[in-house]
Amino acid sequence: MKITTKGRYGILIMLYLAKEYENNRFISLKEIAESENISIKYLEKIMLNYKDTDFFVSSRGSEGGYKLAYPPEHYILKDIVEKAEGSIEIVSCLHKDFECNKKEKCLSMKLWSDLNKLITDYLENKTLKDLLEG
Repeated sequence: MKITTKGRYGILIMLYLAKEYENNRFISLKEIAESENISIKYLEKIMLNYKDTDFFVSSRGSEGGYKLAYPPEHYILKDIVEKAEGSIEIVSCLHKDFECNKKEKCLSMKLWSDLNKLITDYLENKTLKDLLEG
């Protein structure tokens, strides 16, 4: 598994909004793009991955933008990354739809399974609040 810029910038967008949660203001993607030196078009594309979530409240207009729908501790990093990236198995053979006739006899399967569990457990037990607190 390689977390691409979609996953990294997804976390970055969420962290940016989390920093402003207490201020209860809408943040434009333009503000995030300028602050982080990222193309606004790319941020818009990433935001499409989150359109079917309840992660944000959005508003249109000159004072519009996005803000978190819930406090930062509500957002689990695994959920954020998976919405941007899709499934996050470290090797394709761990994916539930992967067909392999060697799976039962594979000598390295335990290694990949255990490593994947460590990564998944870590991401499932970290929130935006944890990242903000350092």
